[in-house]
Amino acid sequence: MYPPKYFQNSDPEPLFRLIRANPLAALVTGGSAGPRVDHVPMVLDVDERVLRGHIARINPLAQCGDSVPALAVFSGADSYISPAWYPGKAQHGRVVPTWNYTAVHVGGSLRLVDDPDWLMAQLRALTVQQESDSPNPWAVGDAPAAYIEKLRAAIVGVELPLETLEGKWKVSQNQNAETRAAVVRGLRERSSGDDLAMAALVEAG
Repeated sequence: MYPPKYFQNSDPEPLFRLIRANPLAALVTGGSAGPRVDHVPMVLDVDERVLRGHIARINPLAQCGDSVPALAVFSGADSYISPAWYPGKAQHGRVVPTWNYTAVHVGGSLRLVDDPDWLMAQLRALTVQQESDSPNPWAVGDAPAAYIEKLRAAIVGVELPLETLEGKWKVSQNQNAETRAAVVRGLRERSSGDDLAMAALVEAG
């Protein structure tokens, strides 16, 4: 990822928050046939600095062995930024569109885990993570044990240590205060997709 200095975010706390809020990782690995991407929901363990997830046993990635270089890409809020919002459009016209976004890249050596207890713990942790806001949360134990065991046998765990952690917050930091305020107004007026979340990020600087 190319992060100009003013877009770099090296504070781990907002990076961890983004991962937890957007846990579906684009997991990039290499191979003889070229790079491959798998989309894997992950659970972040900050204390052990590791990401955990699982993939189908029939996934070719499950045959790759241990210590495979991997990159997990997490995407947060993103919004198209119209140059029509910029005061500079009327002043000199030298404005162009851009795209604001937030992203976190985690790099490390991917490890496969084929242990029933580990897999059950991962399934429970992922379920708790995703069901925590539900007024009537589903739990792994709500399904018949034999059914869960059959599905558990069809998956393999993946573990990615946080060997590298990189964040990019492209939220109009390279613009002056007047332009940033105009971007916030434009996002709030359009109010589509991630616009309101992005407006808050631009406002926060």
